[in-house]
Amino acid sequence: MIEIFKTMENRELITVDEIVKGSWVNMIAPTEAEINEVCVKLQLPMDFMKDPLDDEERPRIEREDDHLLLIVDYPYMTHDEAGSRIYETIPIGMIFTPDCFVTISLKDTPILANFKNNKIKQFYTNKKTRFALQLLFEISLYYLRYLKQINKMTTESERELHQSMKNKELYTFLALEKSLVYFTTSLKSNKVVLDKILRFNYLKMYEEDKELLEDVIIETNQAIEMTEVYTSILNGMMDAFASIISNNVNNAMKFLTSVTIILTLPTMVASFFGMNVDLPFSHNQHAFMFTLMIALGLAGTVAFIFWKKKYF
Repeated sequence: MIEIFKTMENRELITVDEIVKGSWVNMIAPTEAEINEVCVKLQLPMDFMKDPLDDEERPRIEREDDHLLLIVDYPYMTHDEAGSRIYETIPIGMIFTPDCFVTISLKDTPILANFKNNKIKQFYTNKKTRFALQLLFEISLYYLRYLKQINKMTTESERELHQSMKNKELYTFLALEKSLVYFTTSLKSNKVVLDKILRFNYLKMYEEDKELLEDVIIETNQAIEMTEVYTSILNGMMDAFASIISNNVNNAMKFLTSVTIILTLPTMVASFFGMNVDLPFSHNQHAFMFTLMIALGLAGTVAFIFWKKKYF
């Protein structure tokens, strides 16, 4: 899919049919024919178009002639096989050409929705550097937003685990832990790219643009720190709940063993007095009561000892 937008003089964002100077070309999972069409019109290297469509592509920045390719990872929400929410990352490519700005990705993202709806202040399709920095800033904000959602889900799962130990909550923890791993890897790679932009002047920036880039770096650093903190908390919680579950199993086994021993004593007494030989009280009319009292006395004594030792 190809969408082409252009900002008019009155700041109105309109959709156009052809790629014109100052336009924004947004490509979502484009076909081979669409890739070839844009490459021919803008005289772009084919690698610039195909690299961002590889979901394993790492964030980087590359220049070739008058064209610049900037690849970063952005977050998106999906679900795993168990139905738990999981957050992953996927590359998005930003291509700077002399005439227009191109974004390309495998999936549509709500990050671009505010740009399409013209809700970003001072957003102009012809100001490519400012557009790219604004997009990077929105991506960093989405990382922070999703991190807050992960923290909320962690708190809810912790509360449910306190009430009952179920596999569902443990699977949720595993899914969140996987999400944080994705975030950590992508954020650190994005940070390297942002530092390169700041140090090596890949983009022509005015003072306001530099301030915006610094804000993006600050937000990215904050997201990295939050990810590391949440990862440490989640790892600690996973270890703690694993110990709790193991302890609960040990307590259950201890209780069942104690009950088994207590119930074994009356069985032993009944077995002895059930033998076909002469036994004490065998001719006494109260023999059954004596046998019952012995069995109950032994079981009660052992039960009292176990209770004092807090076996149950």
